[in-house]
Amino acid sequence: MSLVRLNIKGISYSQTQNGAYALILNEIDGDRKLPIVIGAFEAQSIAIALEKEIRPPRPLTHDLFKNFADRFEIVVKQVIIHKLVDGVFYSSLICERDKVEEIIDARTSDAIALALRFNAPIFTYKNILDKAGIYLKIDPKTEGGSEGDSVLVDDFIAEELESGTPKDIYKNKTLDELHTLLGEAVASEDYEKAAKIRDEISKR
Repeated sequence: MSLVRLNIKGISYSQTQNGAYALILNEIDGDRKLPIVIGAFEAQSIAIALEKEIRPPRPLTHDLFKNFADRFEIVVKQVIIHKLVDGVFYSSLICERDKVEEIIDARTSDAIALALRFNAPIFTYKNILDKAGIYLKIDPKTEGGSEGDSVLVDDFIAEELESGTPKDIYKNKTLDELHTLLGEAVASEDYEKAAKIRDEISKR
């Protein structure tokens, strides 16, 4: 399977889904975009890495990982988004130390936050891009098309967050039931679902 290199087009905030963001990856040699729903913390970490002039007073989690890796001479060489199952992207960090490569499993949002800090390239497989890639139409009325992109991405976020999950499914659950569901979601590594349950618990 051939690899396709991606770059980061931007991060879009959903106007309708509270706390939901879409990270938009763009194929370098094409027009397809790969939107990935991420949480607020990961969106903040990626945004800070993109804005080189912003320096938090204390290291964020991904900054700490970078400092730790630097201290022990570990380099993240590249990130590969290697699998897509039920709308969840799976990624790997390709790391190197003393000329020995290791592959480490990671959430895609974490992997990309680290790729930015290591200036590492981001790849996915062509079949994943064929399956999940979309063309975002640019609104000619908006300069650079950013608002047009944002509207379409907002629709995408709404569809992703509601697909397979009725909109108000968690509102009728008790707190105990929500905590049980949260534990199950985390155990199965369904972090998008866990984020929805966590948001409902926070509202209570």
